Formats: sequence, structure tokens, C-alpha cells
Amino acid sequence: MAFFHALQINENVCEGCSHCMRVCPTQAIRVRDGKAHINENRCIDCGNCFIACPHKAVFVKQDDFEEIFKFPCRVALVPAVFLGQFKDEISVSRIYAILNEIGFQHVIETEITTPLYTEKKNQLEREGNNKPLISSFCPAIVRLIQVKFPGLVENIMPVKAPLDITAMYIRRKLEKDGWRPEDIGVFYVTPCAAKIAAVKSPVGEEKSSVDGVINMDSLYNRVYKKIKEQGHDYKEVKLPIAQLTSDSILTSLTNGERRLSIAEHSLSIDGIDNVIEFLEKVENDEIEDVDFLELRACDQSCPGGILTYNNRFLTCERMFNRARYVAGKERRGEMTRAKEVEDEHDYLMENTSVDEVEPRSISLDPDISKALEKMNKIKELERQLPQIDCGICGAPTCDALAEDIVCNGCKLSDCIFIQRNMEAHKTQKVEESLKTMENIWGYEKIENFVKNQ
Repeated sequence: MAFFHALQINENVCEGCSHCMRVCPTQAIRVRDGKAHINENRCIDCGNCFIACPHKAVFVKQDDFEEIFKFPCRVALVPAVFLGQFKDEISVSRIYAILNEIGFQHVIETEITTPLYTEKKNQLEREGNNKPLISSFCPAIVRLIQVKFPGLVENIMPVKAPLDITAMYIRRKLEKDGWRPEDIGVFYVTPCAAKIAAVKSPVGEEKSSVDGVINMDSLYNRVYKKIKEQGHDYKEVKLPIAQLTSDSILTSLTNGERRLSIAEHSLSIDGIDNVIEFLEKVENDEIEDVDFLELRACDQSCPGGILTYNNRFLTCERMFNRARYVAGKERRGEMTRAKEVEDEHDYLMENTSVDEVEPRSISLDPDISKALEKMNKIKELERQLPQIDCGICGAPTCDALAEDIVCNGCKLSDCIFIQRNMEAHKTQKVEESLKTMENIWGYEKIENFVKNQ
């Protein structure tokens, strides 16, 4: 099965500096012929490479904003973190009005269906199967587990994220209002690359209810430009009587799910490296008493996404401010329940589940005996390599090079230490070593280096 990836490399810009290769949590990147290349089976669209690249060679493949106008009925699915990009004095209703002005007839916040998601999650927690139950909220984490921790895929909640539940809800509502399904265009405003990949290539279902994905950074700039143009002369729209609850506003933040969990022992972990470290302990049975795990790839969760505009800590503060304001209205009885969503409760709950998540196949060989043979060869090569993970071979670690030698046709002499040893024993000429380096780092880079010595 082919997987869509939002993260791409522009080879015309790439300098083959290896920054991206070193930060990739699934070792999906190699340098060959002076350029970085992504192994699509290993990539989880976490965005580490995007952040690390000093040459801006990594870019996000996304839908053009003009795509929305292909649909007569246009819906913006707006996560609370998008509204958190704006200063507190810029009201939610003003942002809604601008989104209407630039082309969307309907604006709905993604987290409006969070109570349904939470209800389904708590139902699974009560059943208590496959502990720890792992949240399906973050698509980068789902793909990480598929790639790096396949033994834990059955622990992932087989439940759609609020994004998908809300898309399903608004489609049903608009169809009941008389719109033809093909005329409805639902567009999600994303804070990260992983959610683009999740929409284009969903896990556990054939097709997403979302038609397109809009870069949050670019939409923020489009909206903020309108705000600057308006100055003090602006209009606001009347918001729906039923808005997000204080709990729903905080769902996409770290601890947003955990705080609503009924599990006796639950944990929230953010940051891809922290998640990997913890899951390794879970996989090795070093941690056994956790009932529920809320795992997020980005620091501070969605406010730390690579496509957000503002500082993640300021965004969190604004979202907490909004949640406190709404909580006050809730205490005073001024908030109305989302009745239209509640009316669809049974339909949505029946369609909230997805198929079981499958591991992403990266087996050494479909034939088990051949796979074991390759594994033994890899272990033997690992003993021959220096295990200092210098990356000069174009692979992130010595172990990764050993696997590349067995599976991808690389050579042991790609290792600079092996090269020097072979030269010392006169089993390889210096010219041959230079040629090997050219194949990895590119002719021009090696030629320039040699000339400058």
C-alpha cells in the first residue's frame, strides 16, 4: 500500500548536509549522490526534518487555497489551536467573519465533537483490553507505532480523531439541509504535516471525509492581513449558540485527553523523542501499570506543530485564557449544549470506529527463512562496523548502514573507517575511496574538497 507523504525534499535546494538524516526518529533519510532521500515506508511526517533543514530544502506538499472554490458549499474545519494563534483582543467572531469573507460559507471548530470522541475513548477504557490503550489523536504517533513499534498497533484506539468525526457530522448536516454530497467541500486547517498525510492517506479507513487541507501558517497570514486592513472598522458574525466547551478547547493541548480520562493510571507524553523513549520501555515490559497513554509528537502538542505561526507557549496561554472565559460562562449557565451534534449522537457513535491499525511492513524479506538469514548478516556486519554513528556513510547509524548493505546494495567500504583500513592494507586504492565518497556526497562536493586541500 502506498502512503501519501506531506514532507518532500527539493533536490535543487538540498545541500546534502545530513541535518535531516540525523534528526529523523525512524531513520527514514539517507544521503546519496549529495542529496537527501526519504524512504517512504519509514517516514511518519513528524516534521523533524523540516525544522532541522538549514537550507529550507524540506517543504510541505499541501492543497492550494483556491481549491476551495471548486465546491459550491465550502466548509472550514478550524481547530482551536488556529484561534489561539491570534491575540486575545481579536475575537473569535471576528475571525469567523473574515473566514466567511475570504470564501467559506461555514466555519466549524474541529473540537465540537470532542465529547463523542471522549465518550468512545472512555468506553474502551472501561473494557480494559490491550493495556495501555493508546490515543489515536495524533497521526504522527499512529504512524510511528506502525513503523517502529508494530507490536503495539493493537493498543491504538480504533477510533476516529475529532477532526474526522466533525467532518462526518458537518457533511451529514449539510446533506440534510439539501446540499448534494459532491457539492460539499470540507477543508481542514492543519497545524502539522502529519494531519495532511492522515487526510490524504487515512489509517484504518479507505477515504477521509475531508476534501482538502490548508496550511495553518498561510491561512493565519491571510486572515491577519485582513485584520490589519480593517483596522477598527470591522464586522463580526453571530457565533453559534452552542460553542466549544472549556474541556473541548483544551483537547489538542498536552493533557487535553488525559484530564478527561476515566483510567486509573494515565500518562501524557509530548515530543517525539520522549514518546519513543517511553514506548521502548513499554515494548520491553519495563512499564506495565499504565491504562491509557496520550501521546503527541510535538512539544506542547498541536501548538508546537510545524505549520503554526506563533510561539507554542503563547498559543497555549491564549487557549487557556479562552477556556477559563468559557468555563465561567458554563458555571453561570450561559452556555448551550451543542444540540445539533447531540441529535446525531447515535449515527456518529455508530460510525466513529475504524478498522484495526495494521503494522507498516518493513520486513527484511517476505520469506521468513531469508529474513532470518538477512538478520544474521546484519548482526555480523554490525560487529565489523565501528559503532560511532558518524553518518559519513550517508546513513544515520552504523546499524542502519549494516541493514542498507544487506537490503539496499550498499557496500561495507562505504564506512570511512573500513576505507582507511583497506587503504592501509592496500586492498583498496585512495581513488576508489574517493569514488565511494562521490557516490554518497556528490562529485562536486568531493571535488571541491580535494581542490582545497
